[in-house]
Amino acid sequence: MIHPIADHPRVVLLKPLLTSPLIEVGEFSYYDDPDEPTAFATRNVLYHYGPEKLIIGKFCAIGEGVRFIMNGANHRMDGPSTFPFPIMGGSWSEHVDLITGLPGRGDTVIGNDVWFGYRSMVRPGVRIGDGAILAAGAVVIADVPAYGVVGGNPARLIRSRYNAEDVTRLLSIAWWNWPTAHITEHLRIIMSGTIDDLEKAAP
Repeated sequence: MIHPIADHPRVVLLKPLLTSPLIEVGEFSYYDDPDEPTAFATRNVLYHYGPEKLIIGKFCAIGEGVRFIMNGANHRMDGPSTFPFPIMGGSWSEHVDLITGLPGRGDTVIGNDVWFGYRSMVRPGVRIGDGAILAAGAVVIADVPAYGVVGGNPARLIRSRYNAEDVTRLLSIAWWNWPTAHITEHLRIIMSGTIDDLEKAAP
């Protein structure tokens, strides 16, 4: 199923939607957009020419207009001009070596249960930990720790949702890896319980 909510075509589950071998998405991660949500791979993942991958975990909530900028957006910066002359063709295309093999930052890796606020943006090669929150409009240029809350341009760590000990406990519990039936049985604890409750509920 691509549209999990009846009468709300703006919400799409990404795993059954995406076919690119360069994008991996876990179960139940969704995108919400009133305009062409099914075009996520082309409208929201930009300059994705490979070989770097976009990897998104399970249970991620991706708000309208979120953009993932990939390594293909890079321009040379070591000379007087950043303009990519060779892509214009003609005799300029003889110098294509000037724009191939530019340094990249590797795969962009998103953890599980990450909430992306409205029109947040993720730069190439960033790693975002489990349980993190990106505020609306955040421009994420550096890694985000698990359960961190970031915002601004460039995005900075605003706070952690939990102390270091509790983050370790939550990562050990990893509820997103539980069988779906077990998640269903303990949904109220996952959404509003304590970490102690979550540990007791773990299969």
